[in-house]
Amino acid sequence: MIIDILKNLDWSPLYVSLKTGVAATVVCFFLGLLAAERVMRLPSGRKALADGILSLPLVLPPTAAGFFLLLLFSRRRPFGSLLYENFDVKVVQSWLGCVIAASVIAFPLMYRNARAAFEQVDVNLIYAGRTLGMSEAKIFWRVTVPAAWPGIASGTILTFARALGEYGASSMLAGNIPGKTGTIAQKIAMVIQDGDYLAAGVWVAVVLVIAFIVLLLMNLAAGRGTKHLNRW
Repeated sequence: MIIDILKNLDWSPLYVSLKTGVAATVVCFFLGLLAAERVMRLPSGRKALADGILSLPLVLPPTAAGFFLLLLFSRRRPFGSLLYENFDVKVVQSWLGCVIAASVIAFPLMYRNARAAFEQVDVNLIYAGRTLGMSEAKIFWRVTVPAAWPGIASGTILTFARALGEYGASSMLAGNIPGKTGTIAQKIAMVIQDGDYLAAGVWVAVVLVIAFIVLLLMNLAAGRGTKHLNRW
């Protein structure tokens, strides 16, 4: 029976989810690193304010975040209308909406892990880079990021996992269009509503396999960056 289900299964939710997860992870990776680096340079009061704003999606219900995104990008609103009329960019009910929603929800995980990792970097490494005449950008990418890589790798893992399983904000902003914006999370919810628990179990198994492979690969990558350290 399971073999028959696999043969007749529509694999488009897997493709959409993976595509969305990878795109959102790439976006969050660079924005999270840059935001963490900028926030660390701020005075304590402004740092607390910026940290609270950037971490807000972490504590907001995904549907609430999706509602704010819908207000921002709707074609009936100034910004959404500007994007559509001047740049022909449609966010609502599109795959771009999936990526934006997943990026907003997953961003705090990348940002907070990156910031925590940067705070553990030995400042003497940065001073040494400046002494050698390296630019601040080069110090950041060649010294700070490699030194903080284990924490950054952990943030990347969490970001991809969160983006892969995003449901609430994506449903609000991008909807559930089969083959276009329909993700695995939405597919699981839909088949459960239809009472097809066997198909739901198959999709859950697919998610578990993907999550395990990603965790394994990223943990191996993080381990390479710290193999020179003495561990318990």
